[in-house]
Amino acid sequence: MSERAVVLPATVDETSAVLTDAAERGLTVAVRGAGQGWATPRADLLVETSRQDQVIEHVAGDLVARVQAGATMGHVAEVLAAHGQRLSLDVPPDITVGGMLATGTAGPLRFRYGPPRDLLIGITVVRPDGVVAHAGGKVVKNVAGYDLGKLYAGSHGTLGLIAEATFRLHPLPQSSTYLTAAFTGHAAAAQAIVAASGSMLQPTAVELHWPAGGDLTVGVLLEGTASGVAERARQLTDQIRSSAAAASAAPSVTVSGSPPGWWGTLPGAGYPVARTSFWLSRLAEVLAIIANADARCSAGGSAGAGLLYLCPCDGADVGELVASLRMLLGNRGDASVLTEPWAPAGPLAQAVKDQFDPEGRFG
Repeated sequence: MSERAVVLPATVDETSAVLTDAAERGLTVAVRGAGQGWATPRADLLVETSRQDQVIEHVAGDLVARVQAGATMGHVAEVLAAHGQRLSLDVPPDITVGGMLATGTAGPLRFRYGPPRDLLIGITVVRPDGVVAHAGGKVVKNVAGYDLGKLYAGSHGTLGLIAEATFRLHPLPQSSTYLTAAFTGHAAAAQAIVAASGSMLQPTAVELHWPAGGDLTVGVLLEGTASGVAERARQLTDQIRSSAAAASAAPSVTVSGSPPGWWGTLPGAGYPVARTSFWLSRLAEVLAIIANADARCSAGGSAGAGLLYLCPCDGADVGELVASLRMLLGNRGDASVLTEPWAPAGPLAQAVKDQFDPEGRFG
């Protein structure tokens, strides 16, 4: 095997053999799926998962599916939808399962169902030394080894290669309705998001869409039976309008059976380069900092779940914006530049990295 090579193993055993050989040669390794598209670390060996792209097992009666890491989320969604089920992680369809897990990526459904690790019940990984490890199981009640899945979810490929994952599924809803409301001021938008997120009407998603220099649009998804969704939509419309009335004129709320064009997409024309997570109580302050930042950027994401992605305009540097958000949030949130090489944050994360990859060859 030559240095600076690209390999595409077709099985877990082949992946194990490749990584065993790389360890013996002392090669640095990076894994490429689809993820969110931010920079792949420089490495001697690039391992692609595109040949491991199948739904291995779908036990519809148990609401469980086992999939290979190279399968795209769009393909997984098609297979599950044929049985009236879904994996409640509505990310862009071209993202791979492994990339989604490694980056901790989740779409609008994150508000109700959580990030990928919350739906993960089993995982197969190949360690940097080539050893194959399994954790969890194929049934929801089996949680043995679940912590290994939590370690790898969001590890950005620095602890080894995710080969397979088993997920808990949910039935497809009978009916879906989308409420959207546009705001000219960030204070009113924040109040509407907080009101919708805390509503007893059980929204499935609460999103924010904020193009650079444009109005802020709040979007809310309601799911359930047709009659129940219709009544909840009527009540939630009233709640959104009344929540924002104190900060500005009550907004017009649009109700539709189809999502707005921006729903579930990343802000801006390209990929976001920064992400901020926060307690919902700090949302108004987060939006104020973004609005007043020197670097103009688009923002969007699951604001109701305390998560926004930022995409700068015209190549602007968002480093200062990220620093301002970190100062504001303290221990009640975080902000990071995603195009920088990912590194463990803090001594505990570094200790985990040292345990799994003592030679520092991955990521």
